[in-house]
Amino acid sequence: MQKLLATAIAAAVSGTTPISDDTAGPSLARILSAIRTHLGMDVAFIAEIVGGQRVFRYVDGHEPSGLVRLGESAPVEESYCQRVLDGRLPPLLTDACLNAEALTLAATRALPVGAHLSVPIRLQDGRLYGTFCCFSLRPDDSLNERDLAMMRVLAEMAAAQIQAEQQERDAVQQIERRLDAVLGADGLRMVYQPICDVQGGRVLGFESLARFASEPYRAPDVWFSEVAQLGRQIELESRAIRLALMALDDLPSEVYVAVNASPDTIVKGDFSRLLAGQPLQRVVVEITEHRAVERYDEIAAVLRPLQREGLRIAIDDAGAGYSSFRHILNLQPEIVKLDISITRAIDTDRSRRALAAALCSFAEQTGSSIVAEGIETQGELDTLKALGISRAQGYRLGRPMPLQQAQALLH
Repeated sequence: MQKLLATAIAAAVSGTTPISDDTAGPSLARILSAIRTHLGMDVAFIAEIVGGQRVFRYVDGHEPSGLVRLGESAPVEESYCQRVLDGRLPPLLTDACLNAEALTLAATRALPVGAHLSVPIRLQDGRLYGTFCCFSLRPDDSLNERDLAMMRVLAEMAAAQIQAEQQERDAVQQIERRLDAVLGADGLRMVYQPICDVQGGRVLGFESLARFASEPYRAPDVWFSEVAQLGRQIELESRAIRLALMALDDLPSEVYVAVNASPDTIVKGDFSRLLAGQPLQRVVVEITEHRAVERYDEIAAVLRPLQREGLRIAIDDAGAGYSSFRHILNLQPEIVKLDISITRAIDTDRSRRALAAALCSFAEQTGSSIVAEGIETQGELDTLKALGISRAQGYRLGRPMPLQQAQALLH
């Protein structure tokens, strides 16, 4: 039994179980189960005290009356918990039916309560969260201060996990509030970075990029990463795509707009409706996903009909990892975007030049075109032109800019 308890404690301390409403339970439940079994109790539970109510957050064991049920609540004043907290009852009772104060509680005789242990759970700042309790339906004279000390140690461990859970929940709520504020107050705007024909010296299109009006400043990739954790990535990406495509009305008909979309947005985001009514021959969808994708058939089922109407697909960050090559092979894009990790210092690095040349050859044989990203120096630009790459974007050619500035650039 000691081994079981030690295993439960080790699992909790290791932090291998994530803290959330759905996943914190197993770790705390293991602690409850281990201490209940170790002490020979019928029920162990963790209760939160909220607004004068005792709410059972975690419960292990069973008692026939059903007074202790997960998620249910009862007035804390009618509980052992409150009486232990204010000192009317000791934290350890070997037989509650022999204690006059305990006998004032209806549950004492109704269950009946035999042995009972209860210790407070206090968070890091000293606030009382609730109590950690065990009881049996029979007296147990073998219980002692060592058992109570063990309960206190486990209560501290539970407090640490509960605090982490609350901090995570608060962080999620903060992200939700930030996102709602940005979306509700038109705090999302789009900027446009030119994609140029470097041989002919003209702008072919613009990649649309999201910018957020919020304080303090947070980089766009941080926004999208956090929103993805909330499960609201599709909502944000769809909003950005709708805003980006509005620029088509203000740009010349020969200029295209590239929008970024994840596989989830394409498959689950009603993507066809999102592009309905748009001049698809002027739209490029850049698939932004740096991980392996297992749903290529589903992605293709959405995109192929749109491609027949003129939509073009681009694979972003080619050469940045194995996943980008899988995307190219499975989705057969019209455009392959050479990642900045290849173009950066390509004029001084033979290996980068060799890889870029290989991708150029691949693109030529598959009927796709190359766009080099992240061009910042004239040397990089000259080297890419020498390799036969005629399309590029980067600070050397133009920074992301508001739509009005993009219009001015064209004129």
